[in-house]
Amino acid sequence: MKSYEQNYINGKWISSDGGTPHQVINPATEEPCTNIVLGSAADVDAAVAAATVALKSFSQTSREERLALLGRIVEEYQKRLPDIAKSLASEMGAPVGLGMAAQGPAGLGGFLGTIEALKGFQFSEQHGPNTIMYEPIGVIGMITPWNWPLNQIALKVAPAIAGGNCMILKPSEECPGNAAILAEIMDAAGVPAGVFNLVQGDGPTVGAAMSAHPQIDMISFTGSTRAGIMVAKAAADTVKRVHQELGGKSPNLVLPGATLEEVLPPTISGVMINSGQSCIAPTRVLVHRSQKADAITLVKNIVSGQEVGDPMSEGAHIGPVVNKAQYDKIQDLIQSAIDEGATLETGGTDLPSNVNRGYYIKPTLFSGVTPDMRIAKEEVFGPVVTLMDYDDLDQAIAIANDTEYGLSAVISGDPAEAAKVAPKLKAGMVIINNWGPAPGAPFGGYKQSGNGREGGVFGLKEFMEVKSVSGLPA
Repeated sequence: MKSYEQNYINGKWISSDGGTPHQVINPATEEPCTNIVLGSAADVDAAVAAATVALKSFSQTSREERLALLGRIVEEYQKRLPDIAKSLASEMGAPVGLGMAAQGPAGLGGFLGTIEALKGFQFSEQHGPNTIMYEPIGVIGMITPWNWPLNQIALKVAPAIAGGNCMILKPSEECPGNAAILAEIMDAAGVPAGVFNLVQGDGPTVGAAMSAHPQIDMISFTGSTRAGIMVAKAAADTVKRVHQELGGKSPNLVLPGATLEEVLPPTISGVMINSGQSCIAPTRVLVHRSQKADAITLVKNIVSGQEVGDPMSEGAHIGPVVNKAQYDKIQDLIQSAIDEGATLETGGTDLPSNVNRGYYIKPTLFSGVTPDMRIAKEEVFGPVVTLMDYDDLDQAIAIANDTEYGLSAVISGDPAEAAKVAPKLKAGMVIINNWGPAPGAPFGGYKQSGNGREGGVFGLKEFMEVKSVSGLPA
């Protein structure tokens, strides 16, 4: 049993002021695996006070000083990759192999990408008679999710440091250990006291206190659209900047005549990886009616062949979903598709045959899905593929855009033809013949998938204020 029962505030590990003990449940065993203390509004006050003091000096540091600091963080981070992988396996069920190959390195990539962006960033630009300056926003509150936790943390922490800001991080209470390890990394790297602060806690207490805090200048939130709306409402009274990365319901538009055996395996993997718990998972596979039967056969073979197993074991298997609430939600959506007339090709509501406990979902494929079904509209966040057919490309584009979300979209097929379709899709990211954007691409979406962008230069600008100065001497 791991224990992370203190917060990291002003460069020290300190006990919560009025917090509540909390046990994290291992989703593979359904037994406790980590102890933390859910923090309080008083803990948030203490962290904000520390960040406010630290901001006076840290906001004045040079590019070179911030680059050196980020470089030291990268060095310390690399040392802790095995610890991160084990923590994620026990708390959220991501297999250790995925932790070492993708989950941990994704967070590392956030720091490395920010370093490259910072090297060439123009803190001052001339636009006609105006000098445009980029300056620190100030004290930033960060609320992050459990599904790709260090990726989402790094995409906030790294640009905040690069921009000269100070911060308070509240990670998900479902998967808190990796954030505590990151605090240890920050401490070992010599991050000045008060620049980075960690307060463990839940949304209704710590998240709400951060969102409404008058001395927090910006909230950067990644999570569900429902929770993002609550954060924005809580932040409205103080008119702070609210940056949101929210839900998704990504289409995989397979162009007519595409070579299915080439384009479908790499994109269907995006629904299976991390047990489907990715906001950009291309779950809605759209195929031309003439290729429907072949697509069903191919995807069914992929999905039914996906192994499920113990996240602490090495291998290419997927693990459980994060908790019982998520498990119950996915099972309800699978059952709704059955009840609404979709064809269950493989999978379903039973536990996989090789496990007898844990929050494991059978990799599942439905065909005959129509746009009005719940499973076509709601974000599943599990290893569930829905296959829909279309008559012509205009209809396919309409189905792809028929969602309240607009985070990402996949186009499978001839890249030259995909280039013609990409501008017609209402999504912040369009990926051709793959499921994840290339490194450095701005990450973010349209509509109820949020606002703002993360990653690279665009992500750095999100954590900066823009000031115009007119009348300076030539």
